Amino acid sequence: MAPAEPKKRVSKLLNPASGYLTGYSYTLNPYVGCSFGCSYCYVRRMPVAMFRDEPWGEWVDPKPFEGEDFRKEWSRALKKGPVTVFMSSATDPYQPAEYASMRTRLVLEVMAEKPPEFVLVQTRSPLVVRDMDLLKRLGSHVRVSMTVETDREDIRKQLTPKAPPLAARWSAIRELRNNGIPVQAAVSPLLPCSEHFAAKLAEAVERVVVDDFFRGDGSMGKRSAQLGMREHYRLLGLEHLYEEETADRFVGELGKLMKPGAVYFGHEGFMP
Repeated sequence: MAPAEPKKRVSKLLNPASGYLTGYSYTLNPYVGCSFGCSYCYVRRMPVAMFRDEPWGEWVDPKPFEGEDFRKEWSRALKKGPVTVFMSSATDPYQPAEYASMRTRLVLEVMAEKPPEFVLVQTRSPLVVRDMDLLKRLGSHVRVSMTVETDREDIRKQLTPKAPPLAARWSAIRELRNNGIPVQAAVSPLLPCSEHFAAKLAEAVERVVVDDFFRGDGSMGKRSAQLGMREHYRLLGLEHLYEEETADRFVGELGKLMKPGAVYFGHEGFMP
């Protein structure tokens, strides 16, 4: 008798949420790695980045995806109770690799067939507007969280040079809102900005979440310190802004410009 062929291992995309994202059922990362490579990214200090030969920001691997396998995985999750998903916690679901691999779109297509209780799509890429049709089908079950850490393009070029230009992100926010897609601005982390930034946000969105290097890196500032963020600020001549009070003042300013319940700080603003 011929030996039985080994059973094919099915890769799972849904991972139980924990830590900072307690409050969600699952996290879902369509990619391993991220080509945006932001200087402050806390994932740089996690094993996935530290034990790879190539520097973080210079590699990205699409996760294996088989439509029927994920449909089965998704159906099993839905049968267990209300499903809430954070996409993504350790990569950007709309980084440049998405143009060709379409992992995020394929995942959203399955979700749109049987919507979850809630899915948060965390990105800094205007490519998200490509999937407007699926976001509309998800309706009130989805929120797009668009990272806009500053309104200064010179700061963006210094600290996140591979990330999409800010003008493209503002444009994507407008397009999402014009099409009725729930959207928030994630000022996460707050970077040096102009005195007009709070007013721009208040005009652009109905919901904002702010975070900083001290309470938002998952280690009470240790990862940010290891990444040398204070030194980045010193080289920019802005070390005086590298303190918790900077974000606190900004939240207070936003609170004066926006409706009650529209401004969040940290963890709470990313919850379902």
